[in-house]
Amino acid sequence: MARAYVAGTLDSKGIELGYLRDCLEVAGVATCLVDLGTSGRAAASDATAAAANPADVTAAEVASCHPDGAAAVFTGDRGTAVTAMAEAFRRFVLARDDVAGIIGAGGSGNSALVAPAMQALPVGLPKVLVSTLASGNVAPYVGPADIMMLHSVADVQGLNAITRRVLGNAAHALAGMMLNAIPPSGAAPKKAIGLSMFGVTTPCVQAVTRALEAEFDCLVFHATGTGGQALEKLVASGLVEAMLDLTTTEIADLLVGGVLPATEARLEAVIETGIPYVGSVGALDMVNFGALDSVPEQFKGRKLYVHNANVTLMRTTPEENAGFGQWLAAKLNRMTGPVRLLLPLGGISAIDVPGQPFHDPLADAALFAAIEAAFEPTAARQLVRLPHAINDPAFALAVVDAFDEIMPGAA
Repeated sequence: MARAYVAGTLDSKGIELGYLRDCLEVAGVATCLVDLGTSGRAAASDATAAAANPADVTAAEVASCHPDGAAAVFTGDRGTAVTAMAEAFRRFVLARDDVAGIIGAGGSGNSALVAPAMQALPVGLPKVLVSTLASGNVAPYVGPADIMMLHSVADVQGLNAITRRVLGNAAHALAGMMLNAIPPSGAAPKKAIGLSMFGVTTPCVQAVTRALEAEFDCLVFHATGTGGQALEKLVASGLVEAMLDLTTTEIADLLVGGVLPATEARLEAVIETGIPYVGSVGALDMVNFGALDSVPEQFKGRKLYVHNANVTLMRTTPEENAGFGQWLAAKLNRMTGPVRLLLPLGGISAIDVPGQPFHDPLADAALFAAIEAAFEPTAARQLVRLPHAINDPAFALAVVDAFDEIMPGAA
């Protein structure tokens, strides 16, 4: 039976989680109430709440899924206990075959307990997290996953005029997603390929997508740090069969200190899986910051471009570009599958062409030279220099040709 998993600490949130469960049941959704309490008590400390909201899965059952056993969870230290229970719950959820949706509610502790399991579940499976932290930086909880995070407004403590409405809305949102699931397309499934894009590389990616979408399911990811992580999560899950990584700008933010950075794990999924890879250096001419007044003091004298009221771009230097090239080449050299890296010598973004604010041939030349010096070509791994700018139609055609060359089954 497909069920909604209602997860949280019944020793402190039994009434609230029970309310979520009841709302889901009334809406026609089967549920499973999971206790993630780390106090060692079986259920809510309040006897009335415990009687009304017994766990379908006890905290001890979940804790036993930890690789070091339940003793690693019930340590008596809240910090280590929460971390261990989060890992146990992640493993528990992945081992179940009836999870059709998942919901949790609470503060920082409950968010930390439930979010890792949500992140591990497949994209498209409904996930709702009610949290007191949802109006702040939610990146640690949402990560690369499709988690709906709802601000609780009031603390998740008892049922009152605020929490009753907010929790009820959350439960009904989950029920709506589960009961009205988008059916699979009636057409024969296409192989999925992932593409990375930024505003300043959009014409290129759109042209490539138009050329390939009749044969492939083109999944485009915004290169915002999280976007790259989401793309690689799908690669690691076997849901993407090739990557057209035309926009590697997240590397610049990682190495210089921008606000949309990749992690050091960027490209590791491609290395581990060996899927076909066509890459480029799109938007490595820029590092991203927020509003102009948020640019760190050490960068105030640099060439800055106000993209909009909330985004300020900083032009990268020859020295920084050389570092990007070395970093990227080192990753490419570890790839075991077919690789094509295309260098657009005419400009690496929409604003890095003649007449545009970031046009800097010397900086671009440093990037290209560093890549060429460090890149280790093989029969399967090749570097291609092209005279075009990245958004020129001819460059998009070259990307498609390179993809057709290395992708099994491509037309």
